Amino acid sequence: MESMVTEMELNERLNVLETRVRTLAQAVRTLADALERLEGLIPRDPEEEQLSRAARLAHEILLAQGL
Repeated sequence: MESMVTEMELNERLNVLETRVRTLAQAVRTLADALERLEGLIPRDPEEEQLSRAARLAHEILLAQGL
């Protein structure tokens, strides 16, 4: 038996999804900001440089998506 999803249920699901995406984006932004700060620390090892680059990229992705 097929169940029909109402427009109201779809809107509720969309609202929940949008809230979760915004929350996830905020968490990633916070992590990216913290990791980008490693750039100013010395001495630097290759792992720190990779973390800084990854954080910068994550931040740029969020900005490009308007998040």
